[in-house]
Amino acid sequence: MIKSLMKKELVDISSYIDRQRLVETFTELIKINSPSFHERELAEYLARKLSLIGCEVSFQDYGESFNLIAYRKGGIKEASTLMLSAHMDTIEPTDGISFINDGELVRSIGNTVLGADDKSAIAQIIEAVAAVHENKLHTCGLEIVFTSAEEKGLCGAKNLDFGRIQSKHALVLDSGGSVGNIVVGAPSHHTYEMRVTGKAAHAGIEPERGISAIKCAAKIVAEVPDGRIDDVTTANIGIIKGGTATNVVPKEVVLNGEVRSHNIKTLESTKKRIFDAAEKVAAETGAVIEIKVKEEYNSFSIDKDDSYLKFLSEIFDSCGIKPAFTVTGGGSDANIFNGRGIKALNISNGMQKVHSTEEFIMLEDLYKGCLIVLSAAVSFNQ
Repeated sequence: MIKSLMKKELVDISSYIDRQRLVETFTELIKINSPSFHERELAEYLARKLSLIGCEVSFQDYGESFNLIAYRKGGIKEASTLMLSAHMDTIEPTDGISFINDGELVRSIGNTVLGADDKSAIAQIIEAVAAVHENKLHTCGLEIVFTSAEEKGLCGAKNLDFGRIQSKHALVLDSGGSVGNIVVGAPSHHTYEMRVTGKAAHAGIEPERGISAIKCAAKIVAEVPDGRIDDVTTANIGIIKGGTATNVVPKEVVLNGEVRSHNIKTLESTKKRIFDAAEKVAAETGAVIEIKVKEEYNSFSIDKDDSYLKFLSEIFDSCGIKPAFTVTGGGSDANIFNGRGIKALNISNGMQKVHSTEEFIMLEDLYKGCLIVLSAAVSFNQ
């Protein structure tokens, strides 16, 4: 039994969800190839679906791609608008997705990901809105935002036209694990590029005249803070590119790294330690170093006494699901939304082993995630 917080009465809404249709929608979605920046076919499919269930749909173009924004008018005048959000793109490899539904779970069986990240979330949102539409349920206004290129650095969310967004609260479905997790904290994330320039020389004839950028870069990697810095901070150098031939003392190397932390002061001090160490090594070897930094997104933390978090916890409890508050080391569109003044909670939608060829989702979790969305829609009033 689901308690409607709007009407203060008990209403059983679980029967409104068409489980078979939910699974069919999900499997239709994963058949549509939609790697980052190539979501158009999927978006047109979603636009048709949403239009049939009472939504006004529009596309918001930006430089590299676009976002899908849909709105469904609510039936409760005093209720605020609630954003329901997921991302349309999937990590690769995605071409020729093969999967199996054994009655308990849907999983990948080929050399690709399944695409449950994040198409299980999209299916849950669509089925919840379909249930509202077909059963003429009274809800708050629903604002649906499907972003693009989330997997390439939250591009869609970063380029979202917030002037078109009405909602002050968002439910983001983009966290792994069984349904029940609520992400209440995520870190700030900064990336950097270090370009090391040495001096080229013939490696067989006059190596003494050269300054090896690779040797300098190797010393930098060995010297700088790396891995788990403390309980809330990590650092990593993930890409090294350089050199032209074995017979040339390498002139240039580029290193790409990142720092993440829930504490901005620690993030800044860790960056300073990395860059100071890199500049010291470069000076000692006679190389020149150029460092560029990019702020990917800022951290957020939701207080345990926050009214929206309490509301969502009540929704989980009313659905018979024990909420679990988690703090993650990864980012999501929720980071961007919170940074723009929209209180956004990222919840698990049931996807498991994401970003791998072993990706799967339990059908019961697919249903439970939809139930959470539907329950929130009929109960929201913040």
